[in-house]
Amino acid sequence: MIQNFMIGTQAVQPLAMKSAAAQAGTVTGSGQSFGSYLEDALNQVAAQEQQAKDMSNKFVLGEVNIDEAMISSQQALLSLQLTTQVRNKVIEAYQEIMRTQI
Repeated sequence: MIQNFMIGTQAVQPLAMKSAAAQAGTVTGSGQSFGSYLEDALNQVAAQEQQAKDMSNKFVLGEVNIDEAMISSQQALLSLQLTTQVRNKVIEAYQEIMRTQI
C-alpha cells in the first residue's frame, strides 16, 4: 500500500476564532507559521523526488529490486501531483476572491 506522508492528520485542527498573533500567520497550537508549514511540505516533496532518483540509480546498479524503485517513484509522483492540485486550488481561490465585488 502506497501512502503519502506529506500531509498528516495531526495538522488538521478545528476552526476557531484566532487572536491577532494567529491571524498574522501562526497556526494555533503548533506555533508554526503557514509559510514554514508550506516550506516543510515542499521540502518533503523534493526529498521524495530525490529518494526516487537515488532508488532509480541503485536499481540500475542492481542494488535494489524493481518493486522498491517503482514504489519510491510512485510515491514521489503522487506527492508532486498532490502539490500541483493544491497549488491549482489556491490559485482558483485567489482568482475567485479577486473577482468578488465589494
